[in-house]
Amino acid sequence: MPALITYRTPVQEDWVDYNGHLRDAFYLLIFSYATDALMERIGLDESNRGQSGNSLFTLEAHINYLHEVKLGTEVWVQTQIIGFDRKRLHVYHSLHRAGFDEVLAASEQMLLHVDLAGPRSAPFNDISSRLLQELLEQGRDVIPPEYVGRRIQLP
Repeated sequence: MPALITYRTPVQEDWVDYNGHLRDAFYLLIFSYATDALMERIGLDESNRGQSGNSLFTLEAHINYLHEVKLGTEVWVQTQIIGFDRKRLHVYHSLHRAGFDEVLAASEQMLLHVDLAGPRSAPFNDISSRLLQELLEQGRDVIPPEYVGRRIQLP
């Protein structure tokens, strides 16, 4: 199974810093849009969120900035489900561009399924759980993500 591409965009002019590189905050924006697209794939699209009152909140996000990205570069995000339980979703996003085999940036995230009325955590419904399981299985053939489970520390 090929990698799940969740988001594609050219790097916008207002996303670039004084060095001519994609600003660090906009990496997270790109990964956030990829999460939004993933939500649509697992039955948490706008219509469903309105009807169910459920959504995903980000609990934690780690970003590894690996290679510079410049203005106008067409980039895309590949998303892999690392795991999930009744209420949490562990995802890995990697940023790519054509003609360059290495990952440009990576983001490991822990997301929480939430009932917005509380707000409080809530179990995924059967449809989302089934779709997550399918994506988890499809991702087993993809190269294991390199930047998962890392922590910041001085040696």
